Amino acid sequence: MVSRKVGWSFKSGKSCKLRFICLIVLALAFLSVPELFAGSSKIADTKVANDFDLVILNARVIDPETGLDKTGLNIGIRGRTIEAITPKAIKGHKIINADGRVASPGLIDLLTYDPTEYGVWFKVADGVTTTLAMHGGAVYPNSWLRIFEKRGVPVNFGAAFFYNGARLKLGIGHHSTATKTQVEELAEMAKKAILKGALGIGMSLEYAPGTTRAEVLAMMEVAAKFDVPVFFHVRHSDMEAPGTNIEALEEVLTLAKKTGASIHIDHLNSTGGTFSMKESLEMLRKAKKAGVDITACTYPYPYWATYLNSARFSKGWQKRFRITYKDLQLGGTKEILTKESFKKYKKQGKLAVAYAMPEEEIDMVIAAPFVMIGSDGMIQTHHNNHPRGAGAFARTISEYVYKRKVITLMDAISKMTIMPAKRLEKMSSAMKKKGRIQLGADADIIVFDPLKVKDKATVEKPNQFSRGFDYVINGGVIVKDPKGFNKKSRPGLAIRYEASKN
Repeated sequence: MVSRKVGWSFKSGKSCKLRFICLIVLALAFLSVPELFAGSSKIADTKVANDFDLVILNARVIDPETGLDKTGLNIGIRGRTIEAITPKAIKGHKIINADGRVASPGLIDLLTYDPTEYGVWFKVADGVTTTLAMHGGAVYPNSWLRIFEKRGVPVNFGAAFFYNGARLKLGIGHHSTATKTQVEELAEMAKKAILKGALGIGMSLEYAPGTTRAEVLAMMEVAAKFDVPVFFHVRHSDMEAPGTNIEALEEVLTLAKKTGASIHIDHLNSTGGTFSMKESLEMLRKAKKAGVDITACTYPYPYWATYLNSARFSKGWQKRFRITYKDLQLGGTKEILTKESFKKYKKQGKLAVAYAMPEEEIDMVIAAPFVMIGSDGMIQTHHNNHPRGAGAFARTISEYVYKRKVITLMDAISKMTIMPAKRLEKMSSAMKKKGRIQLGADADIIVFDPLKVKDKATVEKPNQFSRGFDYVINGGVIVKDPKGFNKKSRPGLAIRYEASKN
């Protein structure tokens, strides 16, 4: 009955062969126009409305999750949500003419700190729409989240449970060991923190050398129970035995295999990989292949920075990091340190930049497919900063896509959007709508000419805004346009762990 109704017959003979040939021709025609069945994940050009709150016209839309990279598209936004991606003409109350510039997901910085009123605008200028304090974080995340909700910020925000801070709350010094009772108390603190919104657990082992393997194991058991990742600043950052990068990675990989916990290696360029990058990356690749849920991040600079009074600058730092006083520069100044000035600034707790990482290793780590970009910075008013707090994302594009040609633009956007979103989407459904330009995704979008994107922050002048990210849109609200910041706009939302998901 169906074949008679539509006028098709598949009986034997010439008629059948002719119709079969027609079907083949039609199929080939459809295949030659892939947009027609790209699906809602890429282009939706039907039932387009014209009453959008905001439209972006004539954009080169890049969505790394689906691989979409197409010019001449228009994006329709209603409220906080993307509701159209189409080559058809659309209208809205507010219009951005992209003029062929890239429209990509807003960037996600998963390795940063508190979104302070001063520092957060440097993130906005750097194309960031979501900041996540996963290196460190908060001992009491519920209170932390409420502070920024009440204050109002232009970016979305979230945090890990800050293990080092919790140790200090219990009176455990950085060089001291937690007792069995204290380890149990810390585990309970971690559980409560996760249930109150922490997206993971942040442990900085090098900065608290008294932390035992038993402590690490306890945290990883908690992480496995709640299916959240542990973000590790691992125990060592050099190749001088005893205590090498390889030993540091082996420690966390062994415990990950034992507990089943997911792990993330913070800034592999400066901790766990310096002087051993090829070997360190291979260790992580093998672990992933063996089933360990592991990711890592890097910042795009061949120099790190930290406070001179930290454990990182304990006795023997010159040999460990293969540098001298001449390789240290006081952040925010032109001053190169000497033995005398080092002592003075150490007492003051100043931050120094260390020129201590081989440039070729930065190329290696940025090129690694499982490594994403994390700034490890938030600019402070005192100017004693590393420029990564202001320019990490712009630098990734200008330096490593176009100047050094280490990765493609699609790779770079992926490492700054969908990769961090996927790392955290299991514990927060909010992250499932970020890092994407797709129907139903959050309208966190940046519009830019990639050839004009440039980081301006330097070691001498770190408090400088990146250039080239013309429009920064968070939740459908423009927080930056070519004229500057819209500081009255505070659309940032708290991103919390959702207990119902586990």
